[in-house]
Amino acid sequence: MTAPEGRGIAETSITGTTFRILHVSTGNVCRSPITERLNRHALSARLGERLTGGLIVESAGTWGHEGAAMEANAEAVLADFGADASGFVGRELLDEHVIRADLVLTATRDHRAQVISMGHSAGLRTFTLKEFTRLVRAIDPATLPDPLDEGVVERARALVRAAAALRGWLLAPTAEADEVYDPYGAPITFFRSIGEEIHQALDPVVTALTGVPAKP
Repeated sequence: MTAPEGRGIAETSITGTTFRILHVSTGNVCRSPITERLNRHALSARLGERLTGGLIVESAGTWGHEGAAMEANAEAVLADFGADASGFVGRELLDEHVIRADLVLTATRDHRAQVISMGHSAGLRTFTLKEFTRLVRAIDPATLPDPLDEGVVERARALVRAAAALRGWLLAPTAEADEVYDPYGAPITFFRSIGEEIHQALDPVVTALTGVPAKP
């Protein structure tokens, strides 16, 4: 499996294009690493490691611990799901990360606001993870490009456009509904609850991106 710049999960697509998903939290040692690696794991499970069609998944932190290892409890959570935690290195969120990203999924509304404040026309492609999940559930898959005919990258781009169009019409029931809370310093039980929360939010997103539902 080729991992561009040591971060992604991607093979070059037939058209030579890619679609970058950037997961953002605060320190890039707990929530965003868990989300990145669970997303990569789910994409590989649905498509196969050599059939990801140009999808790249990476992460960074608004106050990222540059060069830091993932928290041990975060690694334990990934092991619970059979996901690979190896080789992870924390990053501070930079302009270049936002510029390159086709979709930014943040842990909280504050993270979303910080990404959007960086500019780079990020507003239409930046969502909290749970916000994006809610929007994706409302999109008819039949309106998206067929991944077999047009490729996963084109399907992903269409999904982001459709979600952005729905954002003002499908609001969260409460402000807290779009938050994934920080488990930093918490016991493993809380980490596991956050891991399950992230896993449940990612499942419909990965299904929408790939057109392949999770195996029962």
